[in-house]
Amino acid sequence: MQFGRTFEEFTVGDVYKHWPGKTVTEYDDHLFCLLTMNHHPLHMDANYAEKTTDFGRNVVVGNYVYSLLLGMSVPDVSGKAIANLEVESLKHIAPTFHGDTLYGETTVLDKTPSKSRDDRGVVYVETKGYKQDGTVVCVFRRKVMVPTATYIKERGGEQPGRPEPITREK
Repeated sequence: MQFGRTFEEFTVGDVYKHWPGKTVTEYDDHLFCLLTMNHHPLHMDANYAEKTTDFGRNVVVGNYVYSLLLGMSVPDVSGKAIANLEVESLKHIAPTFHGDTLYGETTVLDKTPSKSRDDRGVVYVETKGYKQDGTVVCVFRRKVMVPTATYIKERGGEQPGRPEPITREK
């Protein structure tokens, strides 16, 4: 299974459809809110959301939606990253609710070899997240510094530091 890409493996215009999707539960949303200390009642209080908002129910906190989509993209985009350099833009287009299933896809917008080191480059991508009905809920653009194939080879291959199993004789 491939986990991330080297600089040479990115092609401008390629689209990676991330799999599998993730169905967002109330538990997921509330735990994320509690862990990040975002206690806004729109996300945590069903009575409040029902009676005082246009949505009539809890809305999944946007940073969780973004985090899920970012995580979904790791095996295709940043699994070999040297550094995540920038999130240029982040737009929440439509609400996500408990029970919605999110899917993501990333488009390679540009790639630039590093000016200071020839063993890496910067890849510029856009990730879109959408629900089970195709409604786009979130779009973000980011830049990731990724290694070249030479960088990987010089550091021990695809899985540096992975130990070999030891079989002990009895």
